[in-house]
Amino acid sequence: MAVIFSNNMTSLSNMTNCNNISEDFSDYYSLNPDNEHQACNNNNVMEFSRVFLPTLYSIVFIVGFIGNGLVLCVLVKYHQRSNVTDVCLFNLALSDLLFLISLPFWAHYSAITDWTFGGFMCHAVTALYMLGFYGSIFFMILMTLDRYAVIVHAHTSLFSKHRSVRAGIAVALFMWALSLGASLPTIIFSQVNSDSNGRACRVEYPQGTAWASFSYIQLNILGLIIPLSVMVFCYSRIIPILMSMKSQKKHKAVRLILILITVFFLFWTPYNIVIFLKFLHHLGYMASCPWQQNLNMAMQWVETIAFSHCCLNPIVYAYVGQKFRNLVIKILKEWFPLCFGRCTTIVSEFSERRSSMYSRSSEVSTTKIV
Repeated sequence: MAVIFSNNMTSLSNMTNCNNISEDFSDYYSLNPDNEHQACNNNNVMEFSRVFLPTLYSIVFIVGFIGNGLVLCVLVKYHQRSNVTDVCLFNLALSDLLFLISLPFWAHYSAITDWTFGGFMCHAVTALYMLGFYGSIFFMILMTLDRYAVIVHAHTSLFSKHRSVRAGIAVALFMWALSLGASLPTIIFSQVNSDSNGRACRVEYPQGTAWASFSYIQLNILGLIIPLSVMVFCYSRIIPILMSMKSQKKHKAVRLILILITVFFLFWTPYNIVIFLKFLHHLGYMASCPWQQNLNMAMQWVETIAFSHCCLNPIVYAYVGQKFRNLVIKILKEWFPLCFGRCTTIVSEFSERRSSMYSRSSEVSTTKIV
């Protein structure tokens, strides 16, 4: 949550006047407006964005909304069974949904390169975008720390005593406060400006301040370095404990952990590398026109990968668990009895046949051994 979820809000647009350094949302989507300070022709990137980004955002919105919506429905319907992990899952799905709600607005903006929703919606959509982005990352960190506390410090009374649903809600509210704090600069400085190409929803930082550089550094630290470090440290302590257990499911648990780390690394590292290169470009390095064009085009692809992470969060964190998967099937059978009721019956019959065949083969094998 995501989340998964990515943020191009730290890419700087070109200077539109002598008084402000402008961080332009059109640059986040490589729709850089041509102005007197713009030496490079980015028309090819703009044309690519008009077709590619609306299509991408629509797919991510539909798939992510269905997946995360199902997670919320299951957790709300069966809230009496909730625990700290469910509280984290709920808020992770909510973060992804906030992020996803902003995508139709950015898709419309990318398609026509004109912000038609007004100043208030510029602030509101930016707030949804940023809160969803940071919320998804912070709740992934919280879920990792919760698993670390439960498994590594299972016999420590301090963790078990305070691991209640109320404590989880309190920590969740704290995480939302952190997300709001990290998002505030971008939300405050966002505004709608007009130029020769139309209206643009921009984040304008005052000249002579370090806000622009701070936004790049903040994204790299909060978006990759801290969450990846926490995941590597916690899971490196969790895996040896799981491997020492006699449970037959330990290999499945270890495999899931490795998938979590690998997916997070693969989906977010390319995006953060491009963000860091854009930071160097902002400082004056790699200032040539080809570099600027290549960075704008590269942002299209790494953003695609990062955005897709919010669609995978429900699968990786929720649906993989047998208990949660059963609840999802149960609620789908209630909503769509004709389809899912019949499908689950076929699946259950197949499972029973497979288990009976396995038991018979085990009996034959045992007979041969005896």
